[in-house]
Amino acid sequence: MGFTIGGSRGTKEFRSGTRRRGRTSECTTVAEYTGLWGWDVVPGARAAAPSRDCSCGDGRCAAPGAHPLAFAPTVPAGATLDEVTEAWGDYPGAAVLLPVGRAFDVIEVSEEAGRRALVRLERMGLPLGPVIATAEGRAQFFVAPGAAAELPQLLYRMGWDDADLDLCALGPGAFVTAPPSDRAGLGQVCWLRPPALDSAGGPPQARLLLGTLAYICHRFRR
Repeated sequence: MGFTIGGSRGTKEFRSGTRRRGRTSECTTVAEYTGLWGWDVVPGARAAAPSRDCSCGDGRCAAPGAHPLAFAPTVPAGATLDEVTEAWGDYPGAAVLLPVGRAFDVIEVSEEAGRRALVRLERMGLPLGPVIATAEGRAQFFVAPGAAAELPQLLYRMGWDDADLDLCALGPGAFVTAPPSDRAGLGQVCWLRPPALDSAGGPPQARLLLGTLAYICHRFRR
């Protein structure tokens, strides 16, 4: 049987005391994303291990613990801590989700390939944005918006269009789970490369990273 985040009034009242400290921490994290990094944030469902029942309450949920909560508002970029606390107060314990396609798109590869590529990219001195390690063993590189639409053409131009690469792009309509939230009941996500003031608001163009990512994915696949 599923559990519900921000469900009935009784549930909210029960959690108000037990989650007071956690809620403060959650709100501070969300306010950092909105105010410091300039990202929109959406409250997301969570899943409880080991059964991984989704907090949305749908027993047939197709993405337990990995989707926005229905009717939950977007907390916009620039929201202050007070504004975040007011908005997030109705969704205690919600996962922190970042909408893709607004401030950034994402190039996703396996975590091991991502770690190897990140070392090489840093040694090359190429511009880099944040990189997330997901609970499913994936690495998500933040790049400039538009990468998802451009990916097939970029791979073609670089000669990687026919290669069997474990590489994909996420664009508008997708969401990434932000640290330190749990994703899908599988564990917390974390930063492989945390956001920084010089890159969070302007992540690099995908073409600057794609050649290295594709090459590492190809070598790792072999």
